[in-house]
Amino acid sequence: MLKAAINKKNILLVDGDRGTTDTLTMLFEMRGYHVTVANSGEEALQKISSSIDLVLLDIVLPDLEGSLICRKLRENDETSHVAIIILTAKLLTQDIVEGLYLGADDYLTKPFEYEELVARMEAVMRRSPFLNHQNSISNGEEEVVFELRKIIDGELIVPYFQPIFLFNPFTLYGFEALSRPQTSSMLRAPDLLFKAALQYGVYQDLELLAWKKALALASKHLDGNKLFLNCNPYLVKGSKFSDIKSLFKGNNVNIHDVYLEITERSQITNFKAFYKDLSTYRDFGFKFAIDDVGGGYASLEAIVETRPEVVKIDQHIVNELKSDSLRRSIVKFIVAFCKEHSILSIAEGIETKEDFLAVRDLGVDAGQGYFFHRPSPHMDTSNKIAAKFKSI
Repeated sequence: MLKAAINKKNILLVDGDRGTTDTLTMLFEMRGYHVTVANSGEEALQKISSSIDLVLLDIVLPDLEGSLICRKLRENDETSHVAIIILTAKLLTQDIVEGLYLGADDYLTKPFEYEELVARMEAVMRRSPFLNHQNSISNGEEEVVFELRKIIDGELIVPYFQPIFLFNPFTLYGFEALSRPQTSSMLRAPDLLFKAALQYGVYQDLELLAWKKALALASKHLDGNKLFLNCNPYLVKGSKFSDIKSLFKGNNVNIHDVYLEITERSQITNFKAFYKDLSTYRDFGFKFAIDDVGGGYASLEAIVETRPEVVKIDQHIVNELKSDSLRRSIVKFIVAFCKEHSILSIAEGIETKEDFLAVRDLGVDAGQGYFFHRPSPHMDTSNKIAAKFKSI
């Protein structure tokens, strides 16, 4: 357990949910904090003062956007020094990124562990005396750009790999490459890091670095298995294809074993033009996977135009199969479609034995998820993991 606050700190808690503010107020006061509550943005602006040590700011308020409150606090000389942690009910990455650009010091998504929140609060307040909180908005942006360049130039990316298994027979099929930034800054969350890189025009550099680090390890340990690399449409539309080709020269990864997993399809404004650009990648030898099928922006148009070798079924469908007949019908349709067109189906986010049995019984070809193995910086191609699940 964390120790109670020795010095009484003044917290301004800004959240439109009175149940949340009542609960947190009680918990904070038990820890020795002094809490002031604001249930709206206007109320927060009225109650903020130079004596406040930390603002816990919900990004979604009934009257004003949390990002606007953040901006106003930073622009006011009296409150520009106050530490700010953004709270949000879900990972609204664009809102979080905007809040961080405007001067927030950290963020946390709901539901969160109370101990983690207190730890983040104490860490931010310890740092705040050493931070220059007199920054303008442009200086706040400079900090984000500086951290991005530090990560890219220093190659501060660690590749993680999550294994993918075929179900019949149960054997290792390949790995999805993921990226973990080596930073304790606000960009430590991979999703947030890549969103910020996209916002500030260095996405291609960051993604190519992620590929480079993944390939360096895969070339030593992949051992003929498949490798899935995330591929944002922005990378395909960019002019980095020559750099991409050079990444694959001189390593032991067979280009025909590499699948580009098309993500963030909401960014595609012209499907036909985008998928025409993909022909260059296919001619080079890449294969394609469409992720999150059955949920989000994964549309039939994406499958029709891309003609992928792999379709990945959205984990939000997978996790509710046991109790939802509609989701089972969707999976049955996807499986039938894939089998008719010789497309490999992979279930994402398999977290329990029930998830595994459900997708296997519905005819899904393969899967990945925490039930089998969490993402790891190591690639285990020994099939020892697969041996544990063959008897299920």
